[in-house]
Amino acid sequence: MKPCDESIKETLDLVENMLDLADRGDAVREDTGCGVLYGVLRDSALKIRQLAENEKMAHIKKGWWK
Repeated sequence: MKPCDESIKETLDLVENMLDLADRGDAVREDTGCGVLYGVLRDSALKIRQLAENEKMAHIKKGWWK
C-alpha cells in the first residue's frame, strides 16, 4: 500500500475511534456542555470520514489503492 493510501486508511480508523468516543461520552455526560463537545466531535468525524472516503475513491479510480 502506498504511504498516501496508508494515511487515508489511518484517517478512517481514527474517525471510527472518534465516533466511538462521541457515543461513549454522550452516554455518560452529565451536562449540556459535554453534549456540545461530543456533538462537535461526532460532526467533525463524519465530515472527515466523507473527505477521506472521497480521497479513497479517487485513489481507487487511479489504480493506487490495493
